[in-house]
Amino acid sequence: MQRPFLLAVAIAAAVGSAFLTPTAASAATGGGQSHPAAAAAKTITTKHACAKPLEPDGPVCYAIIRTDVAPVSAQALKPDATPSGYGPSDLRSAYNLASAASADGSGATVALMEAADDPNLESDLGVYRAQYGLPSCTTANGCFRKVNGSGQQGNYPPGDTGWGGEASLDVEMVSAICPNCHILVVESTDLEGAQNVAVSLGAHFISNSWGTNDGSGDSGADADFNHAGVVDVASSGDSGYGVSFPASSRYVVAAGGTSLNRNSSTSRGWSETTWSGAGAGCSSWESKPSWQADSGCSRRTVADVSAVADPGTGVAFYDSYGQGGWGVVGGTSVSSPIIASVFALAGAPSSAAASVLYAHSGSLNDITSGSDGSCSPSYLCTAGSGYDGPTGLGTPNGLGAFNGSGSGGSGGSGGATGPIVSGVSSSLCVDDSNSSTSSGSPVQIWNCNGTAAQSWTVAANGTLQVLGGCLDVTSSGTSAGTKVQYWSCNGTGAQQWTAGANGSLVNPESGLCLDDPGSSTTEGTQLQIWTCNGTGAQHWTLP
Repeated sequence: MQRPFLLAVAIAAAVGSAFLTPTAASAATGGGQSHPAAAAAKTITTKHACAKPLEPDGPVCYAIIRTDVAPVSAQALKPDATPSGYGPSDLRSAYNLASAASADGSGATVALMEAADDPNLESDLGVYRAQYGLPSCTTANGCFRKVNGSGQQGNYPPGDTGWGGEASLDVEMVSAICPNCHILVVESTDLEGAQNVAVSLGAHFISNSWGTNDGSGDSGADADFNHAGVVDVASSGDSGYGVSFPASSRYVVAAGGTSLNRNSSTSRGWSETTWSGAGAGCSSWESKPSWQADSGCSRRTVADVSAVADPGTGVAFYDSYGQGGWGVVGGTSVSSPIIASVFALAGAPSSAAASVLYAHSGSLNDITSGSDGSCSPSYLCTAGSGYDGPTGLGTPNGLGAFNGSGSGGSGGSGGATGPIVSGVSSSLCVDDSNSSTSSGSPVQIWNCNGTAAQSWTVAANGTLQVLGGCLDVTSSGTSAGTKVQYWSCNGTGAQQWTAGANGSLVNPESGLCLDDPGSSTTEGTQLQIWTCNGTGAQHWTLP
């Protein structure tokens, strides 16, 4: 699908840096600790890796490369020196991921979407991983795979050095956050269709560091990002206030951007503010997801979560194809693969991943200062306590917000157990018919009786559980009138439920609400999903 592209133009100024020894590198940019080059107060200069689309109306990548930091080849890097920019240990420290990065992620595949070929990608990845002592990730050992838009190796699209830099950044950020993950790179001129290729090849986590203008023309491509069991993440853009697609899709997690600095005066050891280039705002067309409740935008609001993106506090990357060696890079092209990789570490709920973030936002670092432009209402472009456009709910602080074990949000307290009471009559409860433990048993309304068939657990992973099974939408249906049932828990979107307006329970996969047909008070009436309407038939009191 052809759409107008979005040029990223907003850049934040920050202190420049040269290649450092390990000791100096550990004191990099910021806050309570001074950068070795701070006295020079050098103004950074940058370039967009993808300054224009490869074809009219095509997408652009969101990598922004520092040009004031001269590229250094792997051979020229001095022994025992550390490349400039944040490396894996810095990012894991900043986002409380050190333990998870060591222990988790095995068996998970993170897919990365690229619009052109980088013939040096696998070898460059090897240089990056060797520099930081990460395990080898190659085609030969099964960790790395690169395919074309048909899912085959070879016959890749033409090469492009800008997109090559983007690809290097993407695979290296996955390596930094989730070194045990497998990496799948899909090089295709159809980046929306590439989502389906990645899913068909077994990827459950996808990062999109690219975008186009937000508009109703995206509606046909929206479905490409809707896959049960898959977490799809997209960069919010680098032009400051304003929205791009696919970040505006309700089927993705939109990744905004921050400026990240070491700060010894904080217990965290780091501080973050909004990056002025981070994309944010209100979609012109995409309907509002059930898990978003901000009042200043009647449609989809961007972003959901964020990570470092300011090139002035950028990350180290190695790219021999276009960059000529080690460099420093920023843009929300950094935050998207970071967020996708955190989900991969978490083994996060496999559908409607953003809804889990909103239910457990207390386990994120709330970013409360900085702006990416002028807007009304102000939270769409200016950070503050709680949700805001540029940084969403905040940045990672361990895995709690990503795997549902953290604090905050709505939808019942994780682990709470008891009856789910109907809004039609307080004497009616949600009931597993005949206390059955056979998948396919109807879930119905019945007089509240205190039995195990009515003792529902509001699980931290977004499911409602009873007698060892889950409340399930039959056949993963998304049509109004589809019945709900008891089914063995399987992690699909058919078993995800979030608290909506007026006491409703929303299935994010369908966007519909749990409903008592016709507001029935007849015992044995099987429940269904239906268009959310705020009536008592859709009001449920959780334990």
